[in-house]
Amino acid sequence: MFDRQILSELDGWMQEFPAVAILGARQVGKTTLAHQVFGLVAQRRLADAAPQSTSTLTPPPPIYLDLELPVDLAQLSDPVAYFAAHVDRLIILDEVQRMPGLFAVLRGVIDQRRRAGARAGQFLLLGSASIDLLAQSSESLAGRLAYVELAPFVVTELPADEAATPGALWLRGGFPDAYLARSDAASLRWRAQFITTYLERDIPLLGPRIPAQTLRRLWTMLAHEQGQMLNAARLAASMGVSGQTIARYLDLLCDLLLVRRLPPWARQSRKRLVKAPKVYVRDSGLVHALLNLGSVRELLSHPVVGGSWEGWIIENLLACAPTSTQASYYRTAVGAEIDLVLELPGSELWALEIKRSSAPTVSKGFHLGCADIHATRRLVVSSANASFPMTGGVEHVPLLDLMRQLLRMRQAVD
Repeated sequence: MFDRQILSELDGWMQEFPAVAILGARQVGKTTLAHQVFGLVAQRRLADAAPQSTSTLTPPPPIYLDLELPVDLAQLSDPVAYFAAHVDRLIILDEVQRMPGLFAVLRGVIDQRRRAGARAGQFLLLGSASIDLLAQSSESLAGRLAYVELAPFVVTELPADEAATPGALWLRGGFPDAYLARSDAASLRWRAQFITTYLERDIPLLGPRIPAQTLRRLWTMLAHEQGQMLNAARLAASMGVSGQTIARYLDLLCDLLLVRRLPPWARQSRKRLVKAPKVYVRDSGLVHALLNLGSVRELLSHPVVGGSWEGWIIENLLACAPTSTQASYYRTAVGAEIDLVLELPGSELWALEIKRSSAPTVSKGFHLGCADIHATRRLVVSSANASFPMTGGVEHVPLLDLMRQLLRMRQAVD
């Protein structure tokens, strides 16, 4: 059992809001985390209760309903009556986006309980489709619901010895079953089955009727072009579909928290800026599975190695950054370029160059980009494990150290 770094943050939201939603891709550990949260909630309720007998103080276990299972869905045929019958129980609703009409019911139940003096932490919602969930709940549960995104494992969640040499996490990715597999070959088999299950079962459950082979081709093409600027017209021509279809497919993969579109820098600038987003398959292990790369040796000899490393670093950093952080990249037509720009609370503006080499160097384009955006901090992240100054006011900071700095900022702000 690995401790997830958002556990204490999630517990804090449970003390403030009647409903909390954990968003994350399938198999990322949402259910396990939900039961860990219940343990914290139970301990707190025991501590707050007046001294009574142990049997009386023991809180009832949570109710877990998976809304993709007909037997669980049937229990909510009359949700108002069901919730009224379990007022004293924490109710965990998994794949809640499968029942969009439930949000309006939850609003009425929560408001009724508030008037009766009910405490926070009544509902824990788990969802694997972020845009749908946000759209369905934005009006119904405004002010009543907090969101927390659960990413796959990141370096700061590993045991100390594994965090010091995280090559296995980069190769296998952060899905718990993939990372904890008994061998690289077993991990690759799990990821291959995960991809097939998503294409053939999970995506059709969400409604879109997209041929599995078509979506697999797109997903594989994105893996080959990991970290490149999106050229929807070229992708459309390669697949024999329209640009609008490519945009729709990408929207779906982003909605499922499987793909990230990193937007270009959007502030006013006199420079001629590149305006296309960069696209990443979010989990490095899925990138390697789509390309059938089962070992570090195969990965290091493949052209995708640089883009895979860059995407993995970005996902690790964003998993630790304060929730209000705005992430983008910067590129001009004349060669100024920054791999990652983080707009952080307190007017902090970090410019990051991502290198795989343990002896990184910084290009002139990075310095030009930092001057253009007036970066407050210029950073290089690489495979080197030491901090040291570089020319032009640039700092080299190891990934783990930088993640811990972002976590401290997140804890202070959130």
